[in-house]
Amino acid sequence: MTRAVLHRRALNRATLHRQLLLDRSDLSAIEAIEHLVGLQAQTPQTWYVGLWTRLRKCRGETVGELLTSRQAVRIALMRSTIHLVSAADALALRPLLQPLIERGMGSNHGKLLIGLARDEVVAAGRELLDERPLSFDELGRSLAQRWPDRDPAALAQGIRAWVPLVQVPPRGVWGRTGIAAHATLDDWLGAEPRRDYPIEEMLSRYLAAYGPATVRDMQVWSGLTRLAEVVERMGSRLVGYRDENGAELFDLPDAARPDPDTPAPPRFLYDYDNLLLSYDDRTRVVTDGYRRRNTSRNGMLPRAILLDGYTAGTWKTTVARGTATLTIEPFARLSKGDAEALAVEGESLLRFLTGGKPALDVRFVEPVSG
Repeated sequence: MTRAVLHRRALNRATLHRQLLLDRSDLSAIEAIEHLVGLQAQTPQTWYVGLWTRLRKCRGETVGELLTSRQAVRIALMRSTIHLVSAADALALRPLLQPLIERGMGSNHGKLLIGLARDEVVAAGRELLDERPLSFDELGRSLAQRWPDRDPAALAQGIRAWVPLVQVPPRGVWGRTGIAAHATLDDWLGAEPRRDYPIEEMLSRYLAAYGPATVRDMQVWSGLTRLAEVVERMGSRLVGYRDENGAELFDLPDAARPDPDTPAPPRFLYDYDNLLLSYDDRTRVVTDGYRRRNTSRNGMLPRAILLDGYTAGTWKTTVARGTATLTIEPFARLSKGDAEALAVEGESLLRFLTGGKPALDVRFVEPVSG
């Protein structure tokens, strides 16, 4: 069967629309978090920018209250990385992703736990965490008192993989600091993880927020394998396309696919923004300029700016001597209109990050050739 071709710009606009990046959304923060199926959030607070850049009304303090009120949690999910998700999604998604998380632990620390009775380790870990939230160092040291011949870090990672854990406040709360302390998901939320949430529903939600997409894209986003079988079961619930390289794309029949010429305003993305990490083929958004700068030794990603829907530079902020400065480094020389639009958006970003209390300064540096 001949399938319609979606060219790169069409994919770009569809993706931006579903990621709430063509127009800021009137959704509440918790509604946006659920629409996006979570935000990658292994850093304590940079992900707040991911909500600010997508929503018309976003206050850091209000978003932080979602964590303290337990409406949202930070928990290891997709790609075995920490994500900010609603409480309901934490309970629904974690069982689907459990095999991935256990597989990741097994390839790293699992060999150090060979010979231990898993049930005994889990029971001991739960008993310790029932007393109070613990950091992994604290948890590992306490478990090593019972198994002194085992590596404490491996013991803690075993609990991380075998028991759903959340990072508890004040870690991650707007304007606050705290160690990465953990509690069990069921104890923190007072509910058991679901065992009946269909993986087809998870993929439908992925397409609603990230599609159109290939099976490989779905697997990169989630970290799961053998999703072609799931997509095949979904059958008529999906429609098919091809990208310009011939790869098979899947989508929801009623999902919006805006005109490729729809204007895309400038946007600031945080370092682990979903838009940058949720595809196998990232050329729908990511440019060669960004890929060349994505070479950090410590795993940190550069914070990107979008112009006309594509990565066009990086940004960083500093606060010194009463002035908050946003420094923008474009990959190529900017037009006057693009520079002015970025400056306006950048001042809004600084006001969000600082509350507007210090003086604000937006600076551009000359692009580096190559």
